[in-house]
Amino acid sequence: MSDELPHKSSRRLFLGAAAGLMAGALPARAETFTGSTEFETPTTPNNPRANISSFVMRDWRDFFANTKNGAILCDLTSRALHYWSEDQSIYKLYPTSVPLNEDLTKRGATSVIEKVVNPRWVATASMLKRNPDWPKSIEGGSPDNPLGVRALYLGWPTYRIHGTHDTRKIGRRSSNGCVGLYNEHIVELFDLAKVGTQVLFL
Repeated sequence: MSDELPHKSSRRLFLGAAAGLMAGALPARAETFTGSTEFETPTTPNNPRANISSFVMRDWRDFFANTKNGAILCDLTSRALHYWSEDQSIYKLYPTSVPLNEDLTKRGATSVIEKVVNPRWVATASMLKRNPDWPKSIEGGSPDNPLGVRALYLGWPTYRIHGTHDTRKIGRRSSNGCVGLYNEHIVELFDLAKVGTQVLFL
């Protein structure tokens, strides 16, 4: 899924991407609450892109003026997250979940303002209005917590880059606005990112 250096052979990137897709195909553990009530239409001959991320390497210079504090690009169209370290020696590429629709989508520049291990999930007023049967909150560490095991809190209220226990969501339009990663990927990104890391939702 990721490659340490952008100039290395793309073979490692391809193999990592294939592994991520295989992981996404594994059966998800049964859960009572996933933080989303629907997914986009399943894959059919007429809808072949229902669960797919685009594993195309990007150049940070196309999106950022610099890589101070590191840089994260969340490509909502490609359903992929790109990370560059400040010294540009590390480049990572991960598949993601993205918002269900444009009404839940926010685009633009922000930054990481807080890093939380086992974050507590709290439903927003709009979530509860759309889904009145949802719980108001779920404690961190719970297998039903939609934020998974790590979360990067952004400068936009209620928007996060976080993990998920429901692997079916990755590669799909399935979130209420946030960008979700496999838990093993958010753990890796969590360790690489810092408060102040630049973030761009594209």
